[in-house]
Amino acid sequence: MTNDLRRSEPGQFRVLVTSGGFEPGFRGGGPIKSVAHIVDTVSDETDLYLVTRDRDLGSARPYPGCSGRWMRRARSQVFYLNTHRPDQWLRLWRDLRSVQFDILYVNSLWSPIFTVIPVTAARWHLIHAAKVILAPRGELSPGALSLKARKKSLFLIWWAPVLRTVNLVWHASTEREGSEITALFPWADVVVNQDQVSLPDEPLPATRAHEGPARLVFIGRISPKKNLDLTLTALRGLSQPVKFDIYGPAEDARYWSKCQSLIARLPSNVHVQYKGELTPADVRRTFSGYDAFVFPTRGENFGHVIAESLSASCPVLCSDETPWSEVLEAGGGAVLRHLTAQDLGAELQRFVALTPGERLEAKQAAGRAYRSWRPTSVGPNILEEFRIIRSRSLI
Repeated sequence: MTNDLRRSEPGQFRVLVTSGGFEPGFRGGGPIKSVAHIVDTVSDETDLYLVTRDRDLGSARPYPGCSGRWMRRARSQVFYLNTHRPDQWLRLWRDLRSVQFDILYVNSLWSPIFTVIPVTAARWHLIHAAKVILAPRGELSPGALSLKARKKSLFLIWWAPVLRTVNLVWHASTEREGSEITALFPWADVVVNQDQVSLPDEPLPATRAHEGPARLVFIGRISPKKNLDLTLTALRGLSQPVKFDIYGPAEDARYWSKCQSLIARLPSNVHVQYKGELTPADVRRTFSGYDAFVFPTRGENFGHVIAESLSASCPVLCSDETPWSEVLEAGGGAVLRHLTAQDLGAELQRFVALTPGERLEAKQAAGRAYRSWRPTSVGPNILEEFRIIRSRSLI
């Protein structure tokens, strides 16, 4: 692999990307989709090398035939690293140490392995990168920062000064995330570049009213940030029959135990089922079978799962901690300004009281909102923006 790196054409733009999760994994949620879209849309003038974990989030089993190897993906190369194998670390460093990268692009502020190690290596010239781009992927929203707040504050006492010593640009997916970055790091140089989605232009159609109780769904990582426990608490107050299905990896065992305890105490009119994990290919089809997606998240820098729900004509009942509020309110859903069980319960009660025809109208509104939003989601690849800047500086 080292020889392949060195044989790049003169003038090629070289990028090293690190990310704790990547395809074929999917448990890491939206950031995996964001990174995959970036990797798949770089130009022929960019040589991209991605380093990621050799297994999915929370899995003990590596992807078949990938561990410790460079794998080609279109024009790019992906190294699947077993982080517990020193020999793989050594091989990776040998492959990368003599390459002059234009960009080191890291995805996460906190990851010890896929952010701290590569940024520190660039700082001490163990790898060579002219610029570092850091994408925090929603980790700096107030809701996200409130989780393990003391641990994060202590970490930043050491980490923030290190970041100031490298040629660093922050990648924000929205203006809102840009403000969250500068609120914590006033010195930050921030570039806003919206995440793009690999979704069809047209939503799945909603053409038939469903008779019977409202069908609500949660699809996502079962973790404190996604706030599933708030939904389960709010469901206690409903007086009408309702079906609520849960899909997603239970990545936090203690938190999932708490959720299971809440489920056990729900009244008989609220029927809840945990239906396991979904592959990415099944997400839109699954959303299309429900009347609403309940998602009181503590914060999303983008929210791919929201786009997927709307693309399936499934309205979203969501917190206002996402960039989607206007789209959701126009799309048959609702936006919670206060994340309390009382406020969410009132919104759920309103929704489950709708007639089958009114629920169908909400689904159709979600499809229309997606159709209006989709053209606005097409934008430049963040790495291509920097490649163009570099090419202009060489003219």
